[in-house]
Amino acid sequence: MSTTIGAFVAGGIAACGAVTATHPFETVKIRMQLQGELQEKGLQPRVYRGPIHGVSVIVRHEGLKGIYRGIGAAYIYQMILNGCRLGFYEPIRHTLTSAIYTDPTTQSLGINIFSGASSGILGAAAGSPFFLVKTRLQSFSPFAPVGTQHAYKNAADGMRQIFKAEGVTGLYRGVGAAMVRTGFGSSVQLPTYFFAKRRLVKHLGMEEGPALHLASSTASGFVVCCVMHPPDTIMSRMYNQDGNLYKGIFDCLTKTVKTEGVLAIYKGFLPHLARILPHTILTLSLAEQTNKLMRKFEDRVLPSSIKNNV
Repeated sequence: MSTTIGAFVAGGIAACGAVTATHPFETVKIRMQLQGELQEKGLQPRVYRGPIHGVSVIVRHEGLKGIYRGIGAAYIYQMILNGCRLGFYEPIRHTLTSAIYTDPTTQSLGINIFSGASSGILGAAAGSPFFLVKTRLQSFSPFAPVGTQHAYKNAADGMRQIFKAEGVTGLYRGVGAAMVRTGFGSSVQLPTYFFAKRRLVKHLGMEEGPALHLASSTASGFVVCCVMHPPDTIMSRMYNQDGNLYKGIFDCLTKTVKTEGVLAIYKGFLPHLARILPHTILTLSLAEQTNKLMRKFEDRVLPSSIKNNV
């Protein structure tokens, strides 16, 4: 295992590699979550009808630039979020396990879930301004606008405009929803991954390697998507709102369900699944490899006194 800083860097690098491949589906997901916002069922537009259709529509009318809107902010957010999630998970888990059990290697599902949620919430809070700008950049479309439109030139311009108009509080608009959303996802991502990994080794005799990482990541990604999507929809709408359309998480949830029906919180589920499966697979699989490389690097440059305490 790398040091906490090493695991942070390794996790961030792995996540950036994953987001490069999956960003287009994230753009489609956000636009599907916003289309028909607070409109009755019969009046809702269906500009984007699914992951493949959405990508084709955006690329046809806006080019690759359109489908990759906000990629710069996404990289920074992923470095912060997954750096925290993968970097702090094990230290939190080890500290809690050592405090409760005599053997720090004991695996407790409750502790694992709490550790995953805690590390994810820390990352979501730290990276919230970048996700805010990313969401607004991705929702903007000169061809088929959905939701509130924000004409930012880029992420830096978006940050500047938000700070100028609303101050620091504007940059952290919707951070509560982001923490709930990421807490839900993080509470199951790593515990599910390691649970699936142990079961595949025990019952199917799989050995450590890419095949085991792929299978474990797939199981983890599906569970994460199912658990995280409803708060993800609420977060997208709160981030993209202009003014005070929603007073808070529960106000947004209530208005959405009351106006559009309960299934509205699962709008964009398929592009979310199309994004999160390869994203989780790539992030966790790459993290295994980047952690190994980081450990080799640390073995060469760090003094033994530090390495022995990891």
